[in-house]
Amino acid sequence: MLRSMYSGVSGMRGFQTKLDVIGNNIANVNTVGFKSGRVMFQDILSQTVSGASMAEADARGGKNAQQIGLGVTVASVDSLHTAGSAMTTNVPTDLRIDGDGFFAVRPAGMEDGFYLTRAGNFSVDAAGQLVTADGGLVLSSDGGIISLAGVNAYSIGKDGSIVGVNADGTTGDAIATIGVVQVQNPNGLEKMGANLYRSTVNSNLEELALGIPGDPETGSGTIVAGQLEMSNVDLTSEFTEMIVAQRGFQSNSRIITTSDEILQELVNLKR
Repeated sequence: MLRSMYSGVSGMRGFQTKLDVIGNNIANVNTVGFKSGRVMFQDILSQTVSGASMAEADARGGKNAQQIGLGVTVASVDSLHTAGSAMTTNVPTDLRIDGDGFFAVRPAGMEDGFYLTRAGNFSVDAAGQLVTADGGLVLSSDGGIISLAGVNAYSIGKDGSIVGVNADGTTGDAIATIGVVQVQNPNGLEKMGANLYRSTVNSNLEELALGIPGDPETGSGTIVAGQLEMSNVDLTSEFTEMIVAQRGFQSNSRIITTSDEILQELVNLKR
């Protein structure tokens, strides 16, 4: 009887976690570059009541083991790194990666290294540097800071190259190339908030390296200027999963109340 109660408790905990993830997905439905999450369940170790027995020719048949499950637990909380929908803004510093890869940015206070992001809502600060909405520096393919100081006009190509545009409309000097980073296992990245990710031991076996957009050797995507990658949250799917999680939570709570009623009947046997 107690096994059913503990199984019900584990189910309620699991579906509560699922509701937490769904709530976060819906809250970020309009967050630029956001990747939705999902919860995967797995059963807990089962209790063996009786073991299996081997069949004997012309004597008896084999017998299967009898096992009782002990509930459910959360196996993983995955981030779905599928592409979000493209939104055209026509802002020159709004960038979208068409394909795989991440932008490399260095947040304020970080002296070395970089974080990753798919949010390309960049801007140019007073010093002429290409920065994120939080003031993080966007890095070039060689790991340097991208400076647009003194440029009257510029254009950004699919390969991430930033070139100046002369007053007569002709192409000017090359300024920099926006860097992109290819990640072997994006689901292994750690979320740092502010649309940023950090590499972990399970995202890449080797140290992350900056590359050029559209490089066929790395398979990184190309850059589309004037567009943003929006959240990949599908509200239809999220609300459907919310109903499933709600009913699952209610069903597991019913297991607990039913087990309690049966225990009460046992107590009432002795009056």
